[in-house]
Amino acid sequence: MDTITTAAPTHSLRERMLQDMTMRGFGAHTQKDYIRHVRSFAAFLGRPPDTATMEDLRRYQVDQHERAVGLATINGAVSALRFLFGITLKRPEMALGLVVVRYMPKLRVILSIEETARLLEAAPGIKYKAALSVAYGAGLRVSEVAHLKVDDIDSTRMMIRVEQGKGRKDRNAMLSPHLLDLLRQWWREGKRRGVMLPHGWLFPGRSGTDPVSARQLHRVVQEAAERAEIHKRVSPHTLRHSFATHLLEQGVDIRVIQVLLGHVCQRAPKIPRKWASKIP
Repeated sequence: MDTITTAAPTHSLRERMLQDMTMRGFGAHTQKDYIRHVRSFAAFLGRPPDTATMEDLRRYQVDQHERAVGLATINGAVSALRFLFGITLKRPEMALGLVVVRYMPKLRVILSIEETARLLEAAPGIKYKAALSVAYGAGLRVSEVAHLKVDDIDSTRMMIRVEQGKGRKDRNAMLSPHLLDLLRQWWREGKRRGVMLPHGWLFPGRSGTDPVSARQLHRVVQEAAERAEIHKRVSPHTLRHSFATHLLEQGVDIRVIQVLLGHVCQRAPKIPRKWASKIP
């Protein structure tokens, strides 16, 4: 996609939009994306976005389609501009002409249990084997794995505490005995290396004071897949999808799986302790 750069929206408008998003509980990642989309629109417009007309919004969307911008990017821009005009600028009528692109989601890549085991074994070292095992064995998102702290592992209740996950929600994920044993191996190795700080990150980055990056975990998964001779297009999220699929194949209630994944569902059931044995 061609990148257009120009001055960002006026400082006061940017701050107002950030404040509006913060008041509504938007996560940092969403706020960053919305500001980026508004900046791109301002670049196309060549003037502050609060001076735009409905025709300007129409021309912007036509331009996106002519440049073959990805559908997800187009829809992301629609959400950001709807928020800008509808909430921050109090001009909801401006958003009426914005068109969301409908598309069929791609079929998710799922690893077999045997492929998953090969990938985890191919991880470069105990740190990354433990990190990827958490992504699979607890069904966590890559950002959730990266931001785990040592204190989030509750070996008494056999739970992993996930703080401020997607939607800024806290939840508990199941911890299997096998995964706990692997995390303890990494904890001992991390202590030996001097990178495991008290109350610090479970998977520290190079500096030790920052967590491992999501990008690094993506890179590790791809390298491990190559070593394991897995030719599917995989990512850390593939491990999360595989976790859910394998539990479903073992007969776990779909509502229980939704709770484990952190999805909102009505009348979510209490997770029976017996399902701990189902977690890889």
